[in-house]
Amino acid sequence: MNAPLPHRNGVGPSCVALPPGKWLTVAAFLIERFPKVSPEEWAQRMQRGEVREDGGAVIDWHSRYRTNARIWYYRQLADEARVPFEERVLYQDDWIVVADKPHFLPVTPGGRYIEECLVARLKRRLGIDSLAPVHRLDRETAGLVLFSVKPETRGTYQALFRERAVEKHYEAVVRFNSALDFPLQHRSRLEESDHFMQMREVPGEATSETLMQLIETDGNKARLALQLLTGKKHQLRVHCAALGMPILNDLIYPTLQPHGQDDLERPLQLLAHSLAFKDPITQREHVFESQFQLNPLNSD
Repeated sequence: MNAPLPHRNGVGPSCVALPPGKWLTVAAFLIERFPKVSPEEWAQRMQRGEVREDGGAVIDWHSRYRTNARIWYYRQLADEARVPFEERVLYQDDWIVVADKPHFLPVTPGGRYIEECLVARLKRRLGIDSLAPVHRLDRETAGLVLFSVKPETRGTYQALFRERAVEKHYEAVVRFNSALDFPLQHRSRLEESDHFMQMREVPGEATSETLMQLIETDGNKARLALQLLTGKKHQLRVHCAALGMPILNDLIYPTLQPHGQDDLERPLQLLAHSLAFKDPITQREHVFESQFQLNPLNSD
């Protein structure tokens, strides 16, 4: 079923299903479920018609609670800070958009980022509410992200990544490990760590594989070309750290560090540098390269 509220500032409405419970009104449930939103704020949203049921009926302060009903609303942050770096649109046709994402900008809404994410910015910029990313890229990583324009063909583009029909090449600046011989291929089994932010290598059949080549080194740092042969969460960051050459400015690997405000002068030195694939709809052979660059080896 289509959402009964339109996109706003590039962000679609959120939906919550009402579980069995003691609440007499929808307002009482929302106040308890979302304690960071004041009762006064919920009342104002309802007065503006921004809280609705499936089908479009407006929810007001006295609307009765009905188990399993679905309620639509807008997520909002009163003090969402702007990420002070700009994305670039490298390619657009009727089926796909390829964007170049700066460091620190998330691809999709989440946590303290709602309107300040790549997909919301692109929806506002291009006027395409149906735009959706077909693969992941960490907030801390810069580089290329492929978007699908039409919902009916989104699965076709997602299948390219699932079937490993996309060549994904990255670059990273790391602490150099002179004991390693390049090129090298690192394979390991990855699973979630005890901390939700980290992945870890564990014994067992390999589930991740990365090809690594040395571009240049000054003896202390190195610039690597990395090819993802699989696509596990944080794969490149885990593999580099496991080989004794953590990516510069990584606050998660090898050791999770206290993290407060982003240090905008010290971005993670990881770049999704290129994507290459045959378009399953148009049959075009696409090769895209990021216009962003990592820091030179002689920088601090």
